Amino acid sequence: MRLPDFEAWAIFATVVEQRSFTAAADTLGLSKATVSKAVTRLETSLGTQLFHRTSRSLTLTEAGRALAPRAQTILAEAHATEEAARDEATAPSGTVTLAAPMTFGLQRVAPALADFLHRYPAITIDLRLSDAKIDLVAEGIDIALRIASLPDSSLRARRVGSVSGHIVAAPAYLDRHGRPNHPAELGEHACLGYSLLPTPNLWRFTGPDGAEVAVRPTGPLIANSGDALLPALRAGLGIGVLPDFIVGADIASGALETILTDWHFPPVALHLITPPGILRPARVTVLIDHLLTALADCPR
Repeated sequence: MRLPDFEAWAIFATVVEQRSFTAAADTLGLSKATVSKAVTRLETSLGTQLFHRTSRSLTLTEAGRALAPRAQTILAEAHATEEAARDEATAPSGTVTLAAPMTFGLQRVAPALADFLHRYPAITIDLRLSDAKIDLVAEGIDIALRIASLPDSSLRARRVGSVSGHIVAAPAYLDRHGRPNHPAELGEHACLGYSLLPTPNLWRFTGPDGAEVAVRPTGPLIANSGDALLPALRAGLGIGVLPDFIVGADIASGALETILTDWHFPPVALHLITPPGILRPARVTVLIDHLLTALADCPR
């Protein structure tokens, strides 16, 4: 039986990542000739060209684009296997890249990391906070926390808990404009929108009897951060829909009031997501275990 040319696959994956034979050679500590020969050897074995090469550019062929993700998986699995073997004999160490939503990351994730870093001093966490959607594989993210209803994908997702949303406004706004008794009445009100919702231009509600209502919100402010809506809500400029971890304190203090409490949005949850693949370095596994425990009671 002829074994696959794993070295050539790994070199091909590195060339794709570095977008250059020269840069790949520097990264791998090999000569450019060795890198070029490995790719040529792989192309000969496959019977297809993987790159379009000119003196000034290097681009993937259609076959190269199709095979690049598999090559990157082969390389990642090899690295993970080696790290797993090393981890058997040593304490977890190295860098873990963790992505999380901005507000949830500041309020819940960052505090949960202090105890972890005390327990694992050889691990470094690269924490990236953003409400924007990211490509875990392309950006080299080991773990991501997402609050959403997730579509099917090749990513590995684990549900941590549910996240509830509140329909809120300042009491002063409601005193001036009235308190809606039905979501359909929101069309007569100023609504402050969160632009990163799955359907920011359409709010969907389900009532206590299972009835469904869709409303198109309009108002003076749309933002891609829930925190950015809080000053306008507190100032009585409109009605907003935000999760408990953003508006919970304002509700408790009376700065904001919940309305339409019998109506609910489509359920969303906090998910912990990792790239595809079976093997993980021990440093990633121990952080996943810690986050699942630390965040289990956070969402409400």
